[in-house]
Amino acid sequence: MHVIIDGQRVPVSPEMTILEAAEQVGIHIPRLCVHESLTPQALCRLCVVEWEGARTLVPACVARVQDRAVIHTQSERVRRARRTILELLASTVDLSEAPELLAYAEEVGADLERFSDGERLTFPVYDDNPFYVRDYNKCVLCGRCVQACGDDMQFTYALTISGRGFHSRVDTFYHLPMPQTTCVFCGNCVAVCPTGALKAKEELLLEEGLSPEAIWQRKREEKRAWYKER
Repeated sequence: MHVIIDGQRVPVSPEMTILEAAEQVGIHIPRLCVHESLTPQALCRLCVVEWEGARTLVPACVARVQDRAVIHTQSERVRRARRTILELLASTVDLSEAPELLAYAEEVGADLERFSDGERLTFPVYDDNPFYVRDYNKCVLCGRCVQACGDDMQFTYALTISGRGFHSRVDTFYHLPMPQTTCVFCGNCVAVCPTGALKAKEELLLEEGLSPEAIWQRKREEKRAWYKER
């Protein structure tokens, strides 16, 4: 059993996805919502490829291979789709701390100012615990943090997606502050976030210019007050 990916004959097994088949011969397909520790959800559509004979572009992270399928990962149709996705993301949220997305944008020639006059999402920065800060102005709704908090890693279910359409957002149930949720502050959500929407408090304070000693003292005081309240 084999497929043809960008002209290369690739031996495959039926359970493989297009993404996995491409990677085994060194073909990198851009992705955002995909993470090695999480279940692919086909949310971001950056990984779409052109499958000869298919009516629409196909998400490589979940589409299974078929014998002798001919697949293009860099056709103009594919690159145009990726450009549009990235340009729309840049029009609504801050991608300044999303290096992977910025690299993809440069690769496909995306104009991140194309839709700059569109409506932007605005949220307060949530600094409600001693461990990490939530800045959803940088959130691209990849869903990684929700998966990590849920069935794929921690099984605490402190995070969810609320709202609909343009106003969808990562949130806590009933919009509660994080300390009032089932969060155990494991840090898995922070670890899988690709955009800086979730950031460890130490990293944020270092960026603000505090010394490691000052950060240690501040964190110590914050944790002491936090545990006392709980």
